[in-house]
Amino acid sequence: MSLLPNSRTEPDGSAVIRVLGYNIRSLRDDTDALVRVIRACEPDLVLLQEAPRFFRWRKKLARLARACDLVIVTGGATTTGPAILGSLRVGVERTEDILLPPTPGLHRRGFATAVVRIAGTRLGVLSCHLSLQKDERYAQSGMLLDRLARMGVEHMIAGGDLNERPEGPAFRRLAGRLTDCRAAAPWGGEHTWTPADPHDRIDAILATDGIEVLGCGVPSALPGVTDADLRAATDHLPVLAALRVPAVRTTAPRPGV
Repeated sequence: MSLLPNSRTEPDGSAVIRVLGYNIRSLRDDTDALVRVIRACEPDLVLLQEAPRFFRWRKKLARLARACDLVIVTGGATTTGPAILGSLRVGVERTEDILLPPTPGLHRRGFATAVVRIAGTRLGVLSCHLSLQKDERYAQSGMLLDRLARMGVEHMIAGGDLNERPEGPAFRRLAGRLTDCRAAAPWGGEHTWTPADPHDRIDAILATDGIEVLGCGVPSALPGVTDADLRAATDHLPVLAALRVPAVRTTAPRPGV
């Protein structure tokens, strides 16, 4: 497997960034193994699902971020699970936590969203965990697209546990409007669930047009990480993408202005 490009700033102000998507099952598994996996991926942004959301959830999420040399950007209990972590390379412009309409008898869902700056770029970011129920999941995929459209940012990424294979209607709806990063530039492994017997791809990172996908998939042969760590960390495998985000376009002033 070829190496995934490292994070860097290009001479034109664009940035190569690493984005990690990971369902961490509310830290109910081997947290030390989880930290080893996240640190080895060297992400700029981490899009979490099932972040802690009950007793002392902020403290638990902060402890995880600190152990991974990251900071909390937004999310957690305020979104019923999705959260965003960032490296010190990430400047946060604004955040918004979104609760989606509830469906009686089903777990309520939400989006963690932020607008961030990395080097000369500006990027909208959304972490999601879609419903287990087919019709609600499809409706939430439309809400996700609407939310991105209202962020007012040219370049955006969304990632999370879609609870659906690529051939499913919600996944296809998202991939029809956004780039499925794994399909665009396959790298590493494909299947994200379950670690003990990977056979389904239900987690994804998606990007808007203009973002170049350099590689995306389930990382393997991570330094300091064993297969046992990947199995012990949580009940999903992580998705790691390297993306080249264009610099913010500026309009040259008119002569004499």
